[in-house]
Amino acid sequence: MTKVAVIGAGLIGRAWSIVFARAGFDVALWDPFRQQVAAAEDFIAERLPELRDTGLLDEDPAVVGARIRRAPSLENAVRDVEHVQENGPERVADKQKLFAELDVAAPPDAVLASSTSGIPASAFTEGLSGRARCLVAHPVNPPYLIPLVELCPAPWTDPEVVARARALMTRAGQVPATVVREMEGFALNRLQGALLAEAFRLIDDEVISPADLDALVKHGLGLRWSFMGPLETIDLNAPGGLADYCERYGPLYALMQQQMMPRKWLPELITRLQAARRAELPANLLPVRQEWRDRRLMALLSHKKAQAD
Repeated sequence: MTKVAVIGAGLIGRAWSIVFARAGFDVALWDPFRQQVAAAEDFIAERLPELRDTGLLDEDPAVVGARIRRAPSLENAVRDVEHVQENGPERVADKQKLFAELDVAAPPDAVLASSTSGIPASAFTEGLSGRARCLVAHPVNPPYLIPLVELCPAPWTDPEVVARARALMTRAGQVPATVVREMEGFALNRLQGALLAEAFRLIDDEVISPADLDALVKHGLGLRWSFMGPLETIDLNAPGGLADYCERYGPLYALMQQQMMPRKWLPELITRLQAARRAELPANLLPVRQEWRDRRLMALLSHKKAQAD
């Protein structure tokens, strides 16, 4: 049985535990705060039956849940594993300390992967004797419902380690995408950042309201993007494919790019957007809406699973 360790039992760590256990892996879950592990266990116990009901879990929830064990220590968690998925705080110093401990405690051939959403692996692995086995495996939240995971190596990461991480993620039911070289925000967040930058600009310039901007994506672009990428989208949007699209609309996009000058997210705009969101969703209902999001993602994932690509 494939053995993995999940270090950190917060929102991402508990979701990774579901991903790996669902794939048949033996999962050791550890967090320095015992109450965090208990909360993760409760969350997993609640979610597994829902996944079963929506056709996203092939086995009995009790069988899958039994593959996840609470490790008494970090050293115990990483003993005899082939992959470690770290989910600690998003601070360089914390990751440096944690990866130094993992490099000593984990078997020398185990892959050490971080779930960080923006810190490059080179920032916290350079001084490690086992730095060649370290990389970023950045998921999309929540990873048990959104299968994409970015694999981003440091300059010194062994290519074989990247290949092993990619193979393990594929076996786990995820969809790995390899980012060949380090870059701030990796690739996924750079794409998201480009959309957010223009969204904030359009609202700041009073071109469109926050609610209508969200409608553009969830009822427009997002419907296509749920099963096609942007390149396939434009390839299908012109009679002659991608090259034809670029010939038709290239000048328009060039003009728009000239207008898309970088702009800081100023406090006044953030306050305005926060007020707009809280008017639609009071702060005390955020957890309820997060659960709604997860159930909508379950339904969408179930639908996509039933469709042929």
